[in-house]
Amino acid sequence: MKILDRYVLREAARTWAAVTAVLLFILLSNQFARVLGDAAKDKLPRDAVFSVIGLTALQYLTILIPFGLFLAIMLALARLYRDSEMPAMMACRMGPGAMYRPLAWLAVPLALLVGWLSLDLGPRALREVQRIATVAEQQVDLSAIEPGRFTSAGQGDAVIYAERVDRDGSLTNVFLQRRSGGALEVVLAEKGSQRSSADPGTRYIVLENGRRYEGRPGEHQFRIVEFAEHGIPYKVPAPREPDFDAEARGTDELLASDDLQAAAELQWRVSVPISALLLAFLAVPLAKSRPRQGRYGKMLAGVLVYFIYFNLLGAAQVWVEQGELAPAIGMWWVHALVFLLGIVLLGAQNGWFWRLLPRRWA
Repeated sequence: MKILDRYVLREAARTWAAVTAVLLFILLSNQFARVLGDAAKDKLPRDAVFSVIGLTALQYLTILIPFGLFLAIMLALARLYRDSEMPAMMACRMGPGAMYRPLAWLAVPLALLVGWLSLDLGPRALREVQRIATVAEQQVDLSAIEPGRFTSAGQGDAVIYAERVDRDGSLTNVFLQRRSGGALEVVLAEKGSQRSSADPGTRYIVLENGRRYEGRPGEHQFRIVEFAEHGIPYKVPAPREPDFDAEARGTDELLASDDLQAAAELQWRVSVPISALLLAFLAVPLAKSRPRQGRYGKMLAGVLVYFIYFNLLGAAQVWVEQGELAPAIGMWWVHALVFLLGIVLLGAQNGWFWRLLPRRWA
């Protein structure tokens, strides 16, 4: 590899690593707060928080790698234009078109990596996240109740409140409300705990030293019962295999299926590595700027092109799912438009179109 090629490749690779790391950190920070909230609400096991974060990071990388590559090439080349290094390279017969030679050493491996993430690793990660969430629904425990807050119990037919919650799940100063048909039950107790039963789909909240009020709202007749110990059954979701949607299904399953949703999802997965290559191709002409113009002069136009590109891909995917667009056309026309745009920009900068005209007109 030539010295200039190594120089350009090093600049682009460093910028890509920095941009991707920053974007991933921002997204994972937001996701970390949501996962902690789900764990606090017993939607996820608390010991699976970091597993979910890691699996989510793999899904984020599917989109971040092409976007980071696009921004990295634009930023790296914009710096070369700003510092007047690009004119010096052109004097050494290394023009904008020759930039693709070193950039290919970065773009092609990243396209292969994101293709593996999109076609294999990403769907497996999503299936694992959905499986963890399904297992969490089946492992309802009173220790997940937050003291001082109302929490739904069972399958949403009961609300429970406790002033204090110990590590073993014991409750202190408990309020429980449950609806059964049209009747309403309200129970106040000093202590509470959880017990299992012979039926795996049923558990008991055992309350001690309390009072139970039972009746129908709007009627004057209520039944009041004082108790030393009172067990209240509630249902938990039966063990089941989660129903995976098209995004979580394996690529081999999508290939074997003939429904439109599977075809749209398969084309989206294939489009991700293609978009990485096309964005790298488009970034070179978009990054061209005048000396001293500034490193971020063309960033707004680049980001706008990226969002239009991926919004068109998303729209094409929906049209395929709804049957408004034939799968044979699918998302390929969007890639063709972006490739044509890159050819037009590159040709305009290198004067290709002027050479096609007669010399007198040119």
